[in-house]
Amino acid sequence: MTVTLRPARPEDLDPVEALLTSAGLPLQGVARHLPAFLVAEHEGAIVGAAGLEVYATGALLRSVVIAPARKGQGLGAKLIHRLVQKAEAEGIGTVFLLTTTAEDYFPRFGFTRIERANLPPEFQASEELRGACPASAVVMRRTAPPVG
Repeated sequence: MTVTLRPARPEDLDPVEALLTSAGLPLQGVARHLPAFLVAEHEGAIVGAAGLEVYATGALLRSVVIAPARKGQGLGAKLIHRLVQKAEAEGIGTVFLLTTTAEDYFPRFGFTRIERANLPPEFQASEELRGACPASAVVMRRTAPPVG
């Protein structure tokens, strides 16, 4: 299966939102942050997506979703690796995420659980934190290794 990872385009919003809806993931803020999303495309169809919300002190990894028929093929890992690399290349040293279902999945990418109170205050502007994700969501952080 040939899958292309590429930056999301405006016309990708509907298929990305359809994937998120089918996975029970929130849509709040997706349209606003779509320019910082990557999509996985196969034969013209969007089969995966993930995005970043960028803030002054870091970024929030959000909306990691894979079409059910494509799960287990490593697409999620590829999207996450690419976004983490992108963040680091842009000088973003810390990436956070919230999850209600995948706490055991993200440590392989360097994420560790933290207390929600340890999120920088500016992240409170994220729609993910203002109610899209429940207060019970696990907060995780990945800090890039020092350069040099």
